[in-house]
Amino acid sequence: MSPDIHEVLAYEIKKEIADRYFGFRKLIEDDKLDFVERTRQYSFILEKRISFDLIRIYIILQDADLIHRFLTLTGLPENLFYDPYLIQSATIRQRVFSGVRIHGLTHAGRFKNMVFDCYGRLEVHVAEYRTKFDELNKYRKEINEEIETFYRKNDLGSIMDFLKSLGDPNKVGSMEGGMEKGMAQSMEAKMRIDPQLPPEHYLPVIPPLPYLASIRPALKELIHAAYEDHGTELIRLLSRKDRQAAR
Repeated sequence: MSPDIHEVLAYEIKKEIADRYFGFRKLIEDDKLDFVERTRQYSFILEKRISFDLIRIYIILQDADLIHRFLTLTGLPENLFYDPYLIQSATIRQRVFSGVRIHGLTHAGRFKNMVFDCYGRLEVHVAEYRTKFDELNKYRKEINEEIETFYRKNDLGSIMDFLKSLGDPNKVGSMEGGMEKGMAQSMEAKMRIDPQLPPEHYLPVIPPLPYLASIRPALKELIHAAYEDHGTELIRLLSRKDRQAAR
């Protein structure tokens, strides 16, 4: 075989190896970017819903001790989306209750229904969040399996040794001939694809909520205590907001 044909074949082989290596690598990198984008979307959509549900309940309960008891009762992380400023701000109260209609014949009934309605929405949104969280965990597992397969089939040290065997080490400008000792290890370290971090690195872990029926008696105690303290005033404020919105 003439030297020219040898060089052409060597070039084609090298190109095929490089295309396969970087093509597989790009697929993984694209999947990792997609994972981050999905995480961002879930964070924006689902966390916002859950945070609004909780902030409404925090505003209704107001008292820090009642809020702590609510979180303990439901098994939610301590102080999840909680900030004392949130329950004092009229602007935030107006924003989170925008579009939320309250119902009931008496002030006490309207107050109680607000909490039950908020908790019902919270149940739905937490269930959705947990479903998406599980999907991210499965996606993360798939990506990490892809990374393991990539390194199992694309050992950079072996690839570089093979490329050396194709070149002419005596030819000026030859990549293989000019390769320094340890170059493969250095390149592998620089180009390493790290495993995909779990979704809990980016998003809070939220446990499943107990059904409303199972905590209704204990929740009623919290509602009664909150209503006795500030219930009538809050209902009047929110009713005024409803009247203003209807104009």
